[in-house]
Amino acid sequence: MSFIFSTHPLHPAAKAMLEAASDLHVASAPDPETLLREGRGAGIVVVRAPIPPAFFEDAPALRAAIRHGAGLDMVPMEAATRAGVLVANVPAVNVSTVAEHVFLVTLALLRRFRQMDRELRQSGWAAGRAQSDAAVDLAGRTMGIVGMGNVGKAIFKIAKFGFGLQVVATSRSPASVPEGARFLAIDELVAEADIVVLCCPLTPETTGLLNDGRIGRMKPEAILVNVSRGPVIDDAALIQALRDGRIGGAALDVFATQPLPLDHPYFGFANVIVTPHLAGLTEESMMRMGTGAASEALRVIKGDLPVNLRNPEVIEHYRRRFPA
Repeated sequence: MSFIFSTHPLHPAAKAMLEAASDLHVASAPDPETLLREGRGAGIVVVRAPIPPAFFEDAPALRAAIRHGAGLDMVPMEAATRAGVLVANVPAVNVSTVAEHVFLVTLALLRRFRQMDRELRQSGWAAGRAQSDAAVDLAGRTMGIVGMGNVGKAIFKIAKFGFGLQVVATSRSPASVPEGARFLAIDELVAEADIVVLCCPLTPETTGLLNDGRIGRMKPEAILVNVSRGPVIDDAALIQALRDGRIGGAALDVFATQPLPLDHPYFGFANVIVTPHLAGLTEESMMRMGTGAASEALRVIKGDLPVNLRNPEVIEHYRRRFPA
């Protein structure tokens, strides 16, 4: 077995699992050029950064690309399938972690935590306390959830049964919206919700989903939370709405360009919370994702197929490349 290549360091438990089965190489940097150079000859790649399609060209030893997490937008599926490479992921293991983050940032925006903390540190007790004059409760509000996969359902449960919120939701499949939430088309949802939460996958249909027209339909005090992918939002439209004071604020964890440049306009708004794509990252979730990815790698090493195989149409080609 050739070596296992990971785009990033892994949780110690996952690292131990993989090192017991094969050589493990970790990329020195996650940029495409480094991945192509250092990953040449790998038998399995563990994916935590976008993989260039060229990674799958002239890669006779490459058996599988295993996503460290759920989202498959970091894997060029057509290139992998064309090359006869298995693609797997580890779904649902950081669902509760992402859902917790949504309410962390939602409450921080509604209770003006950034402004309070700044004023308390810079100007004293009374100045910090004065921020409560403009703070509002979460209770009694309506949350609109865009995307009703595992993350959307976890957010729904906390919103409905933890905070007693009204929940409206939109999804490619209205049947996926659970009892207790009301299905709305996206244009109706953004107009009705006090908190709009994006947790849909990035697809051609969702790219630019929150455009100028839909942001313009939001309530002036509504807030937007994005734990989906950056390109789901039209950045120029959101920045203009924030400048014009047409929405209440935003909490953004993902961006079209990552890392987000430190001179980006989002950093200039007091009512915007920027986090560096960590909604799903805690010590516990990193262990679950890492050991989940390692378990799939070990199955491939033993000659089995991954449990969460995402391109089953590749099996015949894969078996020709690596006969049992």
